[in-house]
Amino acid sequence: MDIAGFVSHGFDGDIVHVEVDLRRGIPGVDIVGLPDSAVREAKERVRVSIRNSGFLFPRERVLINLAPAGVKKEGASFDLSLAAAILFQSGQLSCSSSKKIMFLGELELSGRIRGVPGVLSAVSKGREEGINPIIVPMQNIAEAACVYKEGVLGLESLSDIQNLFSGNLKDKQGHLDFTASDPAAAPESSGDVDFKDIMGHAFLRRGLEVAAAGGHHVFLFGPPGSGKTMAAFRMPTILPDLSLDEAIEVTRIHSLGGNLDSTTGLITRPPLRMPHHTASREGIIGGGRDQLPGEISLAHRGILFLDEAPEFSSSLLQSLREPMERGRIDIARSDIHYWYPARFQLIMAANPCPCGNLGKKNNSCFCSMMEIQKYWKKVGGALMDRIDVRIPVRSVEAATLINGTGESSSVIRKRVEQTAGIQKMRFQGHEFSRNAEIPASSLLKYCVLSDKGKEAFTRASEKLGLSSRACHAVLRVGRTIADMEGKTLIEKEHIYEAVQHRRYGDGDYFWKR
Repeated sequence: MDIAGFVSHGFDGDIVHVEVDLRRGIPGVDIVGLPDSAVREAKERVRVSIRNSGFLFPRERVLINLAPAGVKKEGASFDLSLAAAILFQSGQLSCSSSKKIMFLGELELSGRIRGVPGVLSAVSKGREEGINPIIVPMQNIAEAACVYKEGVLGLESLSDIQNLFSGNLKDKQGHLDFTASDPAAAPESSGDVDFKDIMGHAFLRRGLEVAAAGGHHVFLFGPPGSGKTMAAFRMPTILPDLSLDEAIEVTRIHSLGGNLDSTTGLITRPPLRMPHHTASREGIIGGGRDQLPGEISLAHRGILFLDEAPEFSSSLLQSLREPMERGRIDIARSDIHYWYPARFQLIMAANPCPCGNLGKKNNSCFCSMMEIQKYWKKVGGALMDRIDVRIPVRSVEAATLINGTGESSSVIRKRVEQTAGIQKMRFQGHEFSRNAEIPASSLLKYCVLSDKGKEAFTRASEKLGLSSRACHAVLRVGRTIADMEGKTLIEKEHIYEAVQHRRYGDGDYFWKR
């Protein structure tokens, strides 16, 4: 009988084989194979829970080996696999229908099994290794059944394991009150948040729709109270639903971060993450003592919103540049290397100056030019160069707030979904699926301009002195605008609009003193 557990190292992980040897000697338990303190302490939880579940703990000397020995074992999810391995080795359990079984769960002293994080990642890895069945806590059953309905069983307490293995495993599944139902879908965003709440702001609404359709990064800047944060909160409501593979990726990351409750199945809507500007580097990028995913990974396939972006540390903002381009974050430490997916859509919002009054009607700005430049310098030209859509936001008139009406999120989302569908068909078989992800080497293949489009692109790039990356951004945004209109070629009007969305922030400021 091969008993397996799982240890997560970043997005990937390792199957851990639990071996037990019983030998004559002073009664006791030794655990080897680089266990951390939580795994070493498991021997006492396992001893008591076995006794309280109606089994006998062996009176021999117990040696537990966690293989491979060179991989550090962390967390309390090994409790159930340790207990099962001891019961099988001592002859109190037997199973003839399976040679390889994975156990995940933390034991209470009473024998009850608590849920653990990272179950979806463990089940995915176990499926790749051909492990069947996989035993998980009942609290994690909805999460585990997302990817592996057949052969996933839930346990509430250690005493239930007797019924599970008392005969043929398949015949005894009914002893546990478990039904592999369809995974619960994440709830849609509440009706309190809708794009129709954005009154006026025609340029803002258009810019966000273009960004949502192509997956482009966005920078919003304007005085306090002009609607930047409100607009960013409504951005996820116009994004398409996640595909099955994307939903599994996102759910797996949130499972590793311990953010799923017992009723959550697949996360089917793009997530929105909004970290505070006091967040640590490990909180944003990921890592730390427990190697948890950061906000950029929790925002995978969704939106990372940095409100008051210049208030974040400059080094932290600049650390976003590589994940924005690669779609993943690699974290190297002295003893381990691991990675997480980080294909997020960045939205940054900022005031025009430190006091926020620059450009605000009937208000005076007392910031010096040096203070304003220092404030904007935190964002940095290298990061700004990766932002395709920059939108100035002004406060709207009171009459517009009272009488204005706008399209709802559901109407806009249909257009965005249609445009996203065109891109998925075009990029079938490639690693990228959105216009914002087109690599520079493939731009000429997919961003084909008409004769007038070429002329407009050349004139705009020369007049504004656009860098190579800026030119690539204009082509990508132009490709998105053309897709929104169902056009094969990028016309001059598409280029002009793409340049209009791009031009702010390169060497000058929109707001005048």
